Amino acid sequence: MKIFVCVKPVPDTAAKIKVGGGASIDPAGVKFVLGPYDSRAASKAIALRDAAGDGSEVVAVAAGNPNKGESEARKRIKDVLALGADRGILIPDESYENRDPLAVAKALAAAIKNEGEFDLVFTGRQAVDDQAFSVGPMLATLLGVPCVTDVVGLEVDGKTATVKRAAEGRVEVLSVNLPCVITAQRDLAEEQYPKLKEILKANKKKIDTFSFEWPAPAYRVTELSPPPEPAAGKIVGEGPDAVPELVRLLREEAKALSF
Repeated sequence: MKIFVCVKPVPDTAAKIKVGGGASIDPAGVKFVLGPYDSRAASKAIALRDAAGDGSEVVAVAAGNPNKGESEARKRIKDVLALGADRGILIPDESYENRDPLAVAKALAAAIKNEGEFDLVFTGRQAVDDQAFSVGPMLATLLGVPCVTDVVGLEVDGKTATVKRAAEGRVEVLSVNLPCVITAQRDLAEEQYPKLKEILKANKKKIDTFSFEWPAPAYRVTELSPPPEPAAGKIVGEGPDAVPELVRLLREEAKALSF
């Protein structure tokens, strides 16, 4: 079984993000990490490889600036190698900030196709910085294979996978033929933390470079701004007598009610 895990460097969700000049965040004090959804995808991919036995491998793939400090894509590949992946593929991108999702999907698809046949491709359901939710489905289309999103459970039997995906108020169970693309929810696997010896071993694992001719951007982020400060609350009274006035304000001022 050959499995690819596509990952992206993202700011730690615990970091306090500040808007920098122009269309970027202020990187001062921001730690870049492997995203929580990417981490679960990697853990599940490695578990499937281990269950499949000899000859199976997990390949971590990332696109990004190869010389950008803590946000370097190579570091995120090494995170997956430390979790147990076999090797990595880096797609250099000197202009990675605000790269549109379709271009990223095209780069990932080209790198994966260059490797030949595969069984599974994992992505996180979303990157926690741009929240685009789109690279996984785009990647599946470019590869010409099925895609299942928001996956919380996955079992593989031969060339068929039984997949559980989170939907509104329910869990759907699907059967899908391999190869396919899976976008991982947090519940797909337990988060794993590498041991020191695995981190040291990751430095010796192979990371190939795949050159890609990046297309002109489909869009350009022109400005970032912090969210507006929340408006001050308003107390309209106490008890049941306050309900009519509350409803009126919700309907006429807040425009939250339409009846």
